[in-house]
Amino acid sequence: MTFDHPFRFYDNRQKYLAFVNTCSEKWQVAKRVALELGHLRPEPPALRVFDAGMGDGTVLSHTMRALHFQYPTLPFYVIGKEISLEDIRLSLEKLPDRFVEHPASVFVFTNLYYAEAPWLKPRADHMVEDFNYKVVELGGSSAYEYGQQLGSMDEFLVDGWQATASKKTGNPLYVKPSVLVMYRKDQRFLLDSVIPRSGEQRADFDLVLASQPWRARMGADFKVQYVLGPLTQALRPAGRLLAVHSIGSDPGLELVREIWPDEDPFQVNRHELLRKLKVMLGDEVNNFELDAAADDQAIFQFRMHTLPDEIAESIGTSTLFAAWNAAIYVAQIEDQRLEAALKESQYLQATARILHKHNGLWFNDESFVVSRKPD
Repeated sequence: MTFDHPFRFYDNRQKYLAFVNTCSEKWQVAKRVALELGHLRPEPPALRVFDAGMGDGTVLSHTMRALHFQYPTLPFYVIGKEISLEDIRLSLEKLPDRFVEHPASVFVFTNLYYAEAPWLKPRADHMVEDFNYKVVELGGSSAYEYGQQLGSMDEFLVDGWQATASKKTGNPLYVKPSVLVMYRKDQRFLLDSVIPRSGEQRADFDLVLASQPWRARMGADFKVQYVLGPLTQALRPAGRLLAVHSIGSDPGLELVREIWPDEDPFQVNRHELLRKLKVMLGDEVNNFELDAAADDQAIFQFRMHTLPDEIAESIGTSTLFAAWNAAIYVAQIEDQRLEAALKESQYLQATARILHKHNGLWFNDESFVVSRKPD
C-alpha cells in the first residue's frame, strides 16, 4: 500500500507537544518501568539500558532517577533511539542533571533502526561509509557547564538527524546513520570498558524500554519482525523488555468514534504480539519468558490534566482543544482525515459531551514483559 501524502504522524510537533504537556502518559509509563528495576541482575562493567523510542526524554529521565536510587554506585550505559531532531534536542536538555547526580554514566543517542540501534551498526554496507559517529567528553563539574557543551552541538545534530519519509509506509527514515556518545571526561578511566567503540557490536541489555514504538495500525507481523523481535534479541541473560502501547476501550476512543463511528485503530493486543513473537523465536523461545500478565496488572490508565473546576457546564475552548488533540493523537488520525472534521463544529460539541460524561478524559495503555532466562 502506498500513500499519496506520506503519513508522518509522529513528526507533527504541535500535536505531540500538546499531548505530552496536557496528559500524564509519560509519568504513568515511568511508574510502570520502575516496577521492573528490582528484577534486574546487572553484571560488570555496567547496567545497560536501551530506550526504543526516546521521544522528548521524559520517560528516560524519570527511569534514570529511579535507577540511580536503586543502583547508586553502578556505572550506567544508556542508548536512546530517536529519529526526530527536535526530540533529540529536548532529550539533551535533560542530561546535564543526570551527569551530576550519576557521574559514571555513558549516554548514546542514535537514529538507527530497531534492528540496528542496540548494536550501534547500520546493516547496509554502503551506509557504514556515511556513518556519523561523534564522541563528546564533557568537561567541568556542574550541570550548567554540561548544558552549555551539549547545547553547542546543533550543527552536528542538524546534519546527523536529517530524515525523509518512506514512499510505501510514510514511516520516517534516516538520511545518515548517526551516533552521539556522551560522558564526563573526569570519568573516562572508570568508564573505559563501558564506552562503546565504533564498529563494535554488543547489545546485551539489562533493560529495554519500548513505549509506543510502533504505529497502532501496523499489523502484528510487522511489529514483531521489525521492532519486537530485534529488541528481544538485544537482551542479555536475565534482561527484561517492557513494552507499552495504546489499547483503546476508553473515553478517548469513544470521542474519536463520535466523528468516525467505525474507527478501530487498536487491533493488535499484547496476546497476539506475544503469539507472533513466539513463532518468530522458533527453537530459541525456550530461552525466554513471555509474560502477558492479567488485565488488572497489564492495563493502566493515564489522564488529561484538568483543574477541578474546568469540567463545568461551559468548558473552556482551550480545554476542548486539548482534549480533542489528545484523542486524535492517541488514535493516530491522519491530517488528511482531520481536515474535513475541522470544517464543522461537531468535533468540539462531541468533545464537550465526552468530557461531561466522564468528568474528564482518560486513556488505556497495556504493558507486557519479555525476559531472557538467566544462563
